Order: sequence, then C-alpha cells, then structure tokens
Amino acid sequence: MSTSEQDSKKFHATPLSIALNDPISKLSWIGKSLLFAELSRLAYGDPHEIEDTVYAAGIDECEFLALDGAEVYLFANRHDCMVVARGTEPTQWNDISADANALTIAIEVGRVHSGFNKHVDVLWPELEKLLRENQRPVWFAGHSLGGAMATVCAVRCRLSQIPSEPQAIFTYGSPRVGDRKLVNFLKIRHYRWVNNNDIVPRVPPRWMGYRHMGREIYLNRRGKIISLPFWLRMHDAWRGFLQSLRSWKLDHFSDHSMIEYIGHIQKYHEAEKEGKRIPMPRFRHSD
Repeated sequence: MSTSEQDSKKFHATPLSIALNDPISKLSWIGKSLLFAELSRLAYGDPHEIEDTVYAAGIDECEFLALDGAEVYLFANRHDCMVVARGTEPTQWNDISADANALTIAIEVGRVHSGFNKHVDVLWPELEKLLRENQRPVWFAGHSLGGAMATVCAVRCRLSQIPSEPQAIFTYGSPRVGDRKLVNFLKIRHYRWVNNNDIVPRVPPRWMGYRHMGREIYLNRRGKIISLPFWLRMHDAWRGFLQSLRSWKLDHFSDHSMIEYIGHIQKYHEAEKEGKRIPMPRFRHSD
C-alpha cells in the first residue's frame, strides 16, 4: 500500500516529538498516544535507519525481530520497555482482505484470529526470552496488522511467567483480534484509535464472532475526538467519504495512513501544551 511506503520514507529523518527523559507513565494519555503513534510509524523503517532517531529520543535499546514476514521492534531505556509491531507492508496489503475471512482458533482464554496468532507464534519464543529478562514496565503498540499483533503479544505476556506487568496497548487502525471471551480476559488499558472511514477496524466482521478490545477513540472527518451514536457516526462517515472524493482520494484507505493519525494526535498534543485539558475517554469494552 503506497501510503505505508510513503509514511516509512518520510519519517526516517523526523525526530520523535517526545523525549523519554522520564518514565512513560508520567506522560498524559495524549502524550503517550503521540509517542506510540510515532513509534508505530517508525516501525515500518529499517532498523539501521531508525536507530539514531530513537536514540536521540532517549531510547537506549533497539532490538528487531523478524521471521516469516512477522516483524516486531523491542525498544527500551532505563525506565520502560516497548513492544512495537510492524504493520502491513505495501506489498502485502492483500493480507487485509485475506485476514477478513480468517477463522478464529481456540486458546486458553478465548478464541483469537488464526492469522494474527500465527504471526506472533513465529516471534514469541525470542520475544518472550527478551521479556523474561525485563524488569521494567512493558507497553505494546502497533498500526494496522501491527496493532493486532501488539494485542496478541499483550495477551501472551499476561499468560506468560514474565516478571514485568503490561501497562497499556496503543493501536491505530487495528482490525478486530478475537472473541468476547478474549476481550473480557485482557483487562489492560487499550487506547484504540480509529480515524473516520479507516476500513481496517471493520474487519474481520462481527458476524464471525469477532469483537474489538479496549476503548475506541474515534476521530471524525475533521480529525476531532468525538463519541457519536451509530446513526450520527454513519452520517459522519458518509460526509467524510464525499469530502475525500472531492480531493480525488478514497478515504477508506487514506484514513488508514499513519500520517493521518499522527497529524490529528499532534494537534491535540500541541493544544495540551498550550494549557487545554484533553479529557481522557472512559474505558469500556467496545464491539
């Protein structure tokens, strides 16, 4: 998908907005959201190209795990550990449509998407080994397929004998991952960002038993965080679609770009720095 490729190329030379001089827990929820959005976008880059960027932001460790198309970064400093999964590659965009038809498989705490689970399976032994040596708080994040993988990793971390406790999950344009039992098991704060007509959070479908995790943070067609009833949400989506056509775009895909997500979150972060209070969404499980 060209938007992901463009995201990767444009971001390499861009410093992170937030320097990690203190523990991540001290950041506001908007600050955390921006940090993990930028790391999720950075995850599309080559490890040799991104090391200088993360080191300049106060991240001392940068481990890249890759096997059979599954890719995860493990970032860390003296305060925190961050698991950031890479999303769908431009040449692998067809994976999304294929994933929409995938069945769930049973694990001990519910049913999970078989494809997402397989992506984590190939990396988990090495990732678990690294996390077993970690005593710091651990955070999970990712965009698109990376968001799904980050969620499955958080489930594995909770089930494993890993000393560090999962702190939160930050996902951007993530698909549904598992069934209601899995949703109810993973009681970790999950900031699940959805940008207007982003098509990926709509798959796999609910009729297959899938449910979303965490609290949805919905950005309307103007990039504003808002909670809308279903009929108003559909109205906003339709107006966003018409607006995109006037710009010769199809926003079901353009709204999935990390450039879009980061741009909207940055505006909230700037407003917060200027003294505006950004209310934290209430956390509840959402379908």
